[in-house]
Amino acid sequence: MIPRIALTPGEPAGIGPEICVKLSQHGSPAQLITIADPSLLERAAKKLGLPLQLISFSEDTPLSETAPGSLYILESPLKQPSLPGKLNTANAFYVLRTLEIAADGCQNGQFDALVTGPVHKGVINEAGFPFSGHTEFFAERAGVAQVVMMLAAQELRVALVTTHLPLKDVSTAITGKRLELITEILHGGLRDQFRIHSPHIGVCGLNPHAGEGGHLGREEIEVIQPALERLRQRGLHLTGPLPADTLFTPPQLEHFDAVLAMYHDQGLPVLKFHGFGKAVNITLGLPYIRTSVDHGTALDLAGTGKASCGSLEAALTQAIELAQLRKQQVI
Repeated sequence: MIPRIALTPGEPAGIGPEICVKLSQHGSPAQLITIADPSLLERAAKKLGLPLQLISFSEDTPLSETAPGSLYILESPLKQPSLPGKLNTANAFYVLRTLEIAADGCQNGQFDALVTGPVHKGVINEAGFPFSGHTEFFAERAGVAQVVMMLAAQELRVALVTTHLPLKDVSTAITGKRLELITEILHGGLRDQFRIHSPHIGVCGLNPHAGEGGHLGREEIEVIQPALERLRQRGLHLTGPLPADTLFTPPQLEHFDAVLAMYHDQGLPVLKFHGFGKAVNITLGLPYIRTSVDHGTALDLAGTGKASCGSLEAALTQAIELAQLRKQQVI
């Protein structure tokens, strides 16, 4: 039941390499394979004054837990040496290559799950590679038409209908078809990955006061309510659309297994306030388990030794739990 977990540190100039080294100090009940340039991790460990043993990984490596102060390593070379806090477009392909190796390894069964550190979208795009985020990248590589971004912190889970879109484009993107598909993926993920038999999902409206009966917008009346009614007829347990400012209150949240927010900054500020530093980003709808940190590259902290590995540790813990549940299901 020991899972084999792939780990990508993300942007080499950010805090990813440091928090991977900090994470390694605790050991892991999984075989944790970091896909990275070994010199990057070694420099981070030296800077932090922490011990680090890198164990070369191959297909023939025996399955075992990861001892404290060590990481298994699947080498992927940097194009140029990386300096903490200094973005370099020359290393954008390196970042994408680590993601490709990890994703392909998950799809072919080499890894049981994937945990990702933070990437910097801007520098990847500046290097000439169109990139809107991990979630979209993995969906495209897996040939999946739609996935769902869900963040979890303690008992609160928040999924998104739209992710990395300008606010002006959100309303147009929320169609009945999209809303039905996203909700079904969320429902299936809660049922199949988290083993919640009949998930109860609270659904936010798009507009203030969920449209105030059409006076503050008609998306609830014309798109959201009809889509939710069609889903209810298929047996999904849904409540909404509800005003987001009242849905995200303790008396309401205690009724729901997850909340479905219409756009990125409607749901995630609440989630991150609730559990920043220990929240986990989970991608539902992929053919494999993928979790991630809830924060960015924090270039200002890179190289200072002050970055916390709390979210990465939470992401790894969640990935291990989901991988073990899946292994139990197969058995």
